[in-house]
Amino acid sequence: MKKPEPLDVDAILDDPGTRIIVCCGAGGVGKTTTAAALGLRAAERGRRAVVLTVDPARRLAQSMGLTELDNTPRLIVRHDDGGELFAMMLDMKRTFDEIIEAHADPERARQILSNPFYQSLSSSFAGTQEYMAMEKLGQLRRSDEWDLIVVDTPPSRSALDFLDAPERLGRFLDGRFIRLLTAPAKAGGRSAFRLLNAGFGLMAGALTKLLGAQVIKDLQTFVSALDAVFGGFRQRAELTYKLLQAPGTAFLVVAAPERDAMREASYFVERLAEERMPLAGLVVNRVHLTPASALSAARSAAAAEELESRGEHELTAAVLRLHAGRMQLAARQSREQEHFVTAHPTVPVVQVRAMSDDVHDLAGLRQIGELLASA
Repeated sequence: MKKPEPLDVDAILDDPGTRIIVCCGAGGVGKTTTAAALGLRAAERGRRAVVLTVDPARRLAQSMGLTELDNTPRLIVRHDDGGELFAMMLDMKRTFDEIIEAHADPERARQILSNPFYQSLSSSFAGTQEYMAMEKLGQLRRSDEWDLIVVDTPPSRSALDFLDAPERLGRFLDGRFIRLLTAPAKAGGRSAFRLLNAGFGLMAGALTKLLGAQVIKDLQTFVSALDAVFGGFRQRAELTYKLLQAPGTAFLVVAAPERDAMREASYFVERLAEERMPLAGLVVNRVHLTPASALSAARSAAAAEELESRGEHELTAAVLRLHAGRMQLAARQSREQEHFVTAHPTVPVVQVRAMSDDVHDLAGLRQIGELLASA
């Protein structure tokens, strides 16, 4: 396999200018474990690090030997040299509620939080998770409490959807339907009702018949608060987007040495290049490495076949068959990585060998961190 440039993980972790690391990649490739291992290694090297997972599954907590995490950073370990590791899991509804509470007066906040349309939007509206991930990352960075923020993104291509959050939110707020609903509130007084009747009467009448007067009232009440609450969020999301493009951010694409996962890795690398995001490199997890002196797959299979034909040494023949399979797997993984390196020759790469067990405690994360830094 063609040798790519090695990825120096410790150089990234030790650089005080690196303030954000974003781990992205397909599902099931060890992305959460990688993020947790990076956070722990950074803490053990003297940094105050927080790992934020956007994945609603509990993989981050499990990798640290915990049962659960929530929307507040939780101290995991503290070192004598000042390094600390915190971890948290994004609660998109709670984050949404915090925005409302911070940017609306108490009475308006109460009205919004109890509004049925807000409750639906904050828990299930398409893109809400990405919006809130952008908001939470911005909150953590603006607080200036952390030397390093490590973000574990959702397990799919939607992991990069938060890059589109400002634009998508802007399209939503600037949509014709939203403008029609907010027009009465902006006009004020009786003229507002005249404007509603003139510009929206037919639509309102049809919706009232379909949904009921109370539903329409709830919708109008909710939408009337959009400008005050979401205008600031759109601005903050745009600032966070620019922060992600800044030199203090490093994107790590995480993959497994399999065809589909490596294709996803290529997609992420190309998308990050399009968005002008600072790509640090590729982490390839669960790699089966074999020494150059190892018996080849062909010779192992031939020796096993010879023993089986003579009816001798059944256990030795089985071990040879197993070795042949491992060698074939290693060769296949090497080819998949070589395809990536050929397509992206300038992307630094680090390989993490396959572990015998899943990581479920700090000792396992520490071992992963050492393997990440071994290049």
